[in-house]
This record gives sequence, C-alpha cells and structure tokens, in this order.
Amino acid sequence: MVTTTYQVQGMTCGHCVNSVSTELGALPGVSDVQVELASGQVTVTSESPLDTDTVRAAVDEAGYDLVGA
Repeated sequence: MVTTTYQVQGMTCGHCVNSVSTELGALPGVSDVQVELASGQVTVTSESPLDTDTVRAAVDEAGYDLVGA
C-alpha cells in the first residue's frame, strides 16, 4: 500500500470534500481517501503509486485544483 498526500485548492465546504473524495475514490487501486478541509490536504491510500496527471484530472473533474506535484 502507498499513501500519498496532495494539496487541493478551492475547497470551502463539506460538499467540496465529498466531490473530491468521490472522484479520487473512483480511481483504480484507491482504497481510502481522507480530506482535511481546513488545510486542503488530501491523503490517498492506493495499491501502487498513482500517476500525478490522473490524480490532477480527478481533482479537476471535481471542480478543484491540484497544487504543485
């Protein structure tokens, strides 16, 4: 298992958290997603390392921006 923390910009409420969690949770191999609204940190646990572009696309689909990475 691999745990990676990402920084997501633009989340302001519980709906934002749910949207990001749903999109990232749907990626192949992802077993857990934890979102900390206050800091914008999103911790993803997966079977193997995730492609950053794939994570960025999922966060974008939810309506937010992946910072850095």
